[in-house]
Amino acid sequence: MHVRRLLPALVGAGLLTVAACGGTSGTTTVSSPATSGAAVSTTASTPTSGASASTSSSAAGSATETGTMSGGSSAATGAAVALPADCTPDQLATRVPGTFTFATDEPAYEPWVVNNDPASGDGFESAVAYAAAEKLGYTRDQVAWTRVAFNQALAGTGESFDADVNQFTITPERAQVVDFSSGYYDLTQTVITVAGSPISGATTIDALKGARLGGQIGTTSLTAINEQIVPTEAPAVFDTNELAAQALQNGQIDGLVVDPPTAFYLTAAQLTDGQIVGQLPPAAQPEQLGMLLAKDSPLTTCVSAAVDALRSEGTLDALADEWLPTRTVTELS
Repeated sequence: MHVRRLLPALVGAGLLTVAACGGTSGTTTVSSPATSGAAVSTTASTPTSGASASTSSSAAGSATETGTMSGGSSAATGAAVALPADCTPDQLATRVPGTFTFATDEPAYEPWVVNNDPASGDGFESAVAYAAAEKLGYTRDQVAWTRVAFNQALAGTGESFDADVNQFTITPERAQVVDFSSGYYDLTQTVITVAGSPISGATTIDALKGARLGGQIGTTSLTAINEQIVPTEAPAVFDTNELAAQALQNGQIDGLVVDPPTAFYLTAAQLTDGQIVGQLPPAAQPEQLGMLLAKDSPLTTCVSAAVDALRSEGTLDALADEWLPTRTVTELS
C-alpha cells in the first residue's frame, strides 16, 4: 500500500480528520525533513527532549533480507554533493565487507516502511536508507536488512547492523550509549483519539490533563505526556504503538501521543473514526530523527556526510513529499 496514494483518498472521502480542534493558537504544517546541517555523533549538539515515536519494539529477528529498491526514490533538486574520499565501500569498515546492513523493527509500519518490507525501498525510512547507501557508493544489491527491536538497538547492541532506521530521536542521553547520524527528519508530538472520546474536540493542553493517555515505552512521545501535558493520571505504557492504538480503539485510553506521520497513518488506516486532536507545542529544542549506529562507530562520520548531502541536494524533501503526508494541524494552546 502506497501511503501517498492512500491518504489523499481518505481525506477526500472524509475518513481522515486533519484537525479535530478549532483553537485559535495557530496551525503548523507537520511533515518536514530535518533542516539543520550539523552532523550528530557521540557528542553532537542535539535536541534535549527527543525520543523516537517508533511503531514497534518487538523482539529482534535474525533473518537478513536483501532486495531491489522498487520505489520511493526521488531525484535530487540541488547540485550533487561529493562525500569525503574515504567514504566508499572499499574503505568503510562495514559489518560485512562490501555490503551495508541496515536494521529496522519487526514489524515495521507505514509510512516509514511499506508492507513491512524494507528491502522494497518503499516508505520514507526505507527510501532514505537506500538513498544514503547510494551516496556512499553501494548499489541496491549491496544493501541488506536485518531486524532489531527498538529498545534493543537503543541499548547499544549494534553487532548485527551498520545503521538502524527506526524513528530514533536524537538525544544527548541516548548519544552516551550509541551514535547518531545527522538528522533526516524534524518531529513534533501529536495527540490522536477516536470519535466520542472525552478529548475529541479538545483545543488546549489543560483539556488533556484529566484524560487517560498512552505512549510507547522508551519514546519521547511518552516523555511529552509526562513533561508537557502532565496528566493527573499516569500514562499507560505500551510496547508498540500498534498495541496502544488497539487500546485507544477499545476505549482503554482516551488519547495516544505519536509523531505526525504515525498519527496520520493510524487515524486514516488503522483506527475506526480516528481523529487528530492537535499538535503539542514544539519542545525547547527541535526533535530530529537520525540513523542509529554503534557507539564510536567508524561509519558515523560518513553516514552523517551522506545524510547531509541528501539534505543539501533536496533528496530528503523529495522523499518526504513522496512518502509522508503533509497536513496542517492545530497546535494545542
